[in-house]
Amino acid sequence: MITVLLVDDHPVVRAGVAGMLASAEDITIVGEAGDAAEAVTQVRHRRPDVVLMDLRLPGADGVDATSRIRTESPQTRVVVLTTYETDADILRAVEAGAAGYLLKDVARADLIAAVRTAARGGTVLAPSVATRLLHQVRRPTRGTLSAREVEVEVLRLVGRGLSNAEIGRELHISEATVKTHLLRTFNKLDVSDRTAAVTTAMAAGLL
Repeated sequence: MITVLLVDDHPVVRAGVAGMLASAEDITIVGEAGDAAEAVTQVRHRRPDVVLMDLRLPGADGVDATSRIRTESPQTRVVVLTTYETDADILRAVEAGAAGYLLKDVARADLIAAVRTAARGGTVLAPSVATRLLHQVRRPTRGTLSAREVEVEVLRLVGRGLSNAEIGRELHISEATVKTHLLRTFNKLDVSDRTAAVTTAMAAGLL
């Protein structure tokens, strides 16, 4: 069972999202929060698999909440669910450790699929968000990444939620080699973590 925490300052929105997820027998709502502080407290006590996070919250915003949640509960995946899709919002969310970025007009089936993907360790992006990220990554970076490189295959497996050890077994290389490939990829894409690397590669059409 995938456990989910809903974070939005509008109760009617939380009720609507809960209703959309209700048809999925493998997903259960374990809590709701109306602001960032409450969200962090709920995560601390309930340790949900996935948090669906609004960006605009009273007090600290959803990006700050995402960063705190990822620090306190690294196994919890945060998926932004918002009406906002500015470049700054998207980049801040990804840099804070969000595993995905969806818009509130998402279809029921797509939302359910996104929760399942995030729970498995994958990354989920609304098509329009992927397009915006593509424009961002077209800026000059420290290096380039070819679709034929081993780093891309490593990222593809990261996007499927595999650990470094599992990726090593899949590609018949050592775990240390996997880490080396990831570090090279971070440098080439000018990112600092696995989620940002996957989202950047997705936006560039490499995955």
